[in-house]
Order: sequence, then structure tokens, then C-alpha cells
Amino acid sequence: MSADLDLEAYLGRIGLAAPPRADLAGLRTLHLAHASSIPFENLDVQMGLPIRLDLASLQDKLVRRRRGGYCFEQNSLFLAVLRQLGFEVIPCEARVRRGATTLLPRTHMLLLVRMEGLHWLCDVGFGGEGLLHPLPLDGQAHTQFLNTFRVVEEAVGERLNVLQSWQQGAWEDLYAFRAEERFPPDFEMANHYTSTYPESRFVKTLTAQLSGPEVRRILRNRAYAEIRGDKIEGRELAPEEVIPLLREVFGIEVMEEARFRAFEG
Repeated sequence: MSADLDLEAYLGRIGLAAPPRADLAGLRTLHLAHASSIPFENLDVQMGLPIRLDLASLQDKLVRRRRGGYCFEQNSLFLAVLRQLGFEVIPCEARVRRGATTLLPRTHMLLLVRMEGLHWLCDVGFGGEGLLHPLPLDGQAHTQFLNTFRVVEEAVGERLNVLQSWQQGAWEDLYAFRAEERFPPDFEMANHYTSTYPESRFVKTLTAQLSGPEVRRILRNRAYAEIRGDKIEGRELAPEEVIPLLREVFGIEVMEEARFRAFEG
């Protein structure tokens, strides 16, 4: 997979002049640059277009055309980059808990990097509520700019790792996963479900999200919010404001005639 990676083009896309070293400092630099440069978005799902996970398609969309993508796209590309640079990394699956009222299928992709005697959670595909830096699986709270995260073990039933964020004075579960390697067919199946199943949140809801050290920007349907720690500023967009905002805030070029499932009933 990594043999066909255009590393120079990827680094240009995320604003790095040279590849970082395969150490913790390099991993932190790479993770932050990717997460704050390539938006999380599901516009192709909303327009009824297929989501392809082969490396050529990912580079064409996320790098050359400067689009974004959701977890399977973002973390598949990041996985190829990490392996090209020499990191010891495996992909894993998770069940999202954020905003869920029932048990959901394993439809989130994340990465684990082994370094300095620890596993580090790397995830550039969880959108505006996700990590900006790698996070060690050590059970401790770690502040990343305006947000604080931790990964704790949960021993009810199957032993799980749970990513949590500190929200309004309490820990909130984001997703739960096992530290076990998964493989391309697993993600192809989950990607097909996520992008085509009528009840999938990505089929029912348009979203674009982008995280940064000082502000996290989130669009869900016509609700737009800028989040700075516990401070949230938001408003409801008029229909004609959605496409201009996608361009101006998220850097996503969308045709004026684009039609989205979430707005078509």
C-alpha cells in the first residue's frame, strides 16, 4: 500500500516541508498537521457517490483535490503515511458511543502506534470532537490545547479500551475499541454500511468538521458551531449559506448545483 504513496504531495497538503522522524515528536507533529488541515466531511455520501478506500482514490480526493473524508478515508491515508515513515502501527475498529442511545456496530477506524513501551491512539478521523495529538493508553488525563482526553479500560463483559473527553465537568465516552488489528475487508464492509445504510447517521446527516488548537468548527446539516473548550457559539444557516460556508470555512469546493440527501427528505 505505501509503495504508491506520494509522500511529498501529502506533506504539502498538511503544510509540512519535510517528513518528520519516526519518533514521538514526529508523530505529534504529523498528527496535528493532518487533523488541523484535512476536514472531516461526508459530502460524497450525501451526494450519492461511492466512498473508495484504495490508496490511489484517497490521494486523489484528500490530497490532489483537497477534499476531506470520514474515518475510513482519513485513517487509511494516515496509516499509509505512518508505515511509509517507519512507524509500528496497526488499524483497529471501534463502536462510537458519542451521541448514541443504543449499541452501535463497529463503524469507526482508529490507529494504534507502538512506541516507547506504550500504545498510542492516533485518530485523525473523528472530526471536530477528536484528538489533535496521539494519546497514550495509560488511563491518565491528557490536555490537548482546550480539550482533555483519556483512554480507560472497561472490564464489563469483553475488555475494552474507551476514549473519553472531559465535557462540562464529567467524563464522556467517545468510542470503545479492542487493541486488535483489523484488515482491509473489515473496513470495506463497515464503510459500505456507513455510506449506504438508510439509517446511517452519515446518510441522514450532512457534516463537515475541522479541529484546531484554538477552535473546533462543526457543521451538521444547517447547524454551524465554533467550539472553544466549554464555550460554544453557533447558529442555524439559511439554505443558501451552506455551500459558501463549506468553501470559506472548510476549504471544500462544492458545485452550486450540488444536492444533499439530508436536505432532500
